[in-house]
Amino acid sequence: MRRICLTLPTNRPCAATISAVGEEAVYAVEHFDNDVELLILDSCTPSVFAEHAETVRRLPSSPRVTVRHLDEAQQRDFLRRVTERTACAKPGLLRDLLLPDGLSYGACTNRAFLIAAALGCESVHRRDSDSRYQTVDGRPVFPVHHELRSLGRRAADAVPVVSETALAERHLGRRVAMVGSSFIGELSVDIGEILDTDPEVYRDVVGLWAPAAWSPEAKRKLADESFRGAGTQPFTRDHSLLTLVDPMWVDMCNISFHGVHERVPLPPARDTIGSDYFLFHLIHHAALPGVVHNRNIVNYYTPDRRTDPGFMAYQTRFAKFLLSMRYFHFLYDELARAGETLLDDQGLPRASTVAAYAGEATRLDQRENVERLDTLDAAYRRLGGRYTAFADQLAARRERLLDEARSDIADFALLAEAWEELMAAARTTPLNPPPCGVSR
Repeated sequence: MRRICLTLPTNRPCAATISAVGEEAVYAVEHFDNDVELLILDSCTPSVFAEHAETVRRLPSSPRVTVRHLDEAQQRDFLRRVTERTACAKPGLLRDLLLPDGLSYGACTNRAFLIAAALGCESVHRRDSDSRYQTVDGRPVFPVHHELRSLGRRAADAVPVVSETALAERHLGRRVAMVGSSFIGELSVDIGEILDTDPEVYRDVVGLWAPAAWSPEAKRKLADESFRGAGTQPFTRDHSLLTLVDPMWVDMCNISFHGVHERVPLPPARDTIGSDYFLFHLIHHAALPGVVHNRNIVNYYTPDRRTDPGFMAYQTRFAKFLLSMRYFHFLYDELARAGETLLDDQGLPRASTVAAYAGEATRLDQRENVERLDTLDAAYRRLGGRYTAFADQLAARRERLLDEARSDIADFALLAEAWEELMAAARTTPLNPPPCGVSR
């Protein structure tokens, strides 16, 4: 019987989401032949952690669901024992990349990858704390339904369980590395206010996501299509497609991985949205099969983003995302050129190749990012109000932000080089805290 890890990283109050994901875990064991490790990685304050712990105690029971609710101290203890089992000369540096002092979307998921390995899980299924499931006739529409039908199977064996197949015959012998979907509801990036205030400024800003060499028309098209997920169309009936999944079709709030996450980590950049999307591109360019389905999750914004400090923090993450693209576009181009040569004889990507590309990226000049900051500054000042205040903050941190964008890629290179050794160590490292929710 296979074991899977259904994980929810969180740094905010989300008791309702914990309850919903607990229901998804029960659905997974009732409808499929597997055990579920429900892993909640909780970086909240002690009072919120206590509220979450009470929610965990009330989760529905199932003899094949084990719930593990870990605070940062417990996560740190596990990482200390893992990193000390490696030959790395600086285990403390690796721990800082895996559990940094600050928000990191990639790092929290990397921790889930390592803990899943320690628990003997063959796949990781990730959800977000600021999302919820669609319902039909009062029943939740769980993504794990599609994930467990095909994830990890040979693509040829997945053909009968999907609605459509658009995969070349030569790829049918490979295993399905990713199953995912997207979201409906609010934009995945909290910049809708910019769109409502001035659509032209919105296009100027979002167009910075594109490679600098793109035409103005291509950048405008990207801006018009970005961050909208699956739009607003609610779920009515199931549909799934076996294919080489376009990275724009899936989202990290609604994703599952098999195999590839044990070979290559996510970039551990701090305070940078989008830093956890790298594996989508790697899987696509390496021609690893995936399934995209339509059990989209509902995205919503938490109240903290509407406060002035929350606004400033989020806009900083967005600005750093735009600066990171100077380096990620280089990486994506290299992945595209390498194609299927990224894979080893087991059909999985080589971390050393990814690490080498990331190392090369650190030598890129910063001229494009200087221009990005110039465009951002002008755009935010046109919006006025608190956007002008943010532009002032951006100007004061200009050199620091440029340096951080480069050092984030250097950190990724370091972590990718160490990843397979970290994974090997994790598989033999016990997760000391006892489960807090083995169903009775």
